[in-house]
Amino acid sequence: MIRVGLIGEIGSGKSFIAKLFNYPVFNADREVEILYKNSKECYKKLSKKLPRFVKSFPISKSQLIKAINQDKKNLKKISSVVHPLVRKKMKLFLNKNKKNKIVILDIPLLIENKLYNKKDILVFIKSNQNKIINRLKKRKNYNKKTLLYLRKNQANLLKKRKLANYIVDNNFSRNIMKKKIKYLKQKILNEGNRT
Repeated sequence: MIRVGLIGEIGSGKSFIAKLFNYPVFNADREVEILYKNSKECYKKLSKKLPRFVKSFPISKSQLIKAINQDKKNLKKISSVVHPLVRKKMKLFLNKNKKNKIVILDIPLLIENKLYNKKDILVFIKSNQNKIINRLKKRKNYNKKTLLYLRKNQANLLKKRKLANYIVDNNFSRNIMKKKIKYLKQKILNEGNRT
């Protein structure tokens, strides 16, 4: 099984690219949403750490955004609860999909949380700033202040670029991107067969 980790700035289009691979995707953001909606364990821990903000189940993202905007240290508190739970889900995903040739890791903090290993193929997704901002504004919980905190939390983009095995320019139409990813996928599979 080849693990392909997608890295890049918030809003660069990692989830869009992940789908184009047509292989199982572990989408950390989606897993977090599921935790907020369904996990009583997550709720109990967060309401203990942030009693002024997390008052009802399911957890609403707007409560957490308020908490982060009030004090950026609250982002660390949220992460201390959420990250270990996402890590567990990732392990289950990898076990379940170990017979696949490729799995895609769409994890915004893949580098920062050391969730990758030396054998992983890292693909850096780059996109121009206007496209990134337009994508972010379409998100339902778009909040400029929170976004700045989240951006600061991500590892330096230059560092990520240096770690990447491949760089994908995500500034083209869906059809062009499909072709680009098909070609990249073939390249990754060919290299995987050689090792």
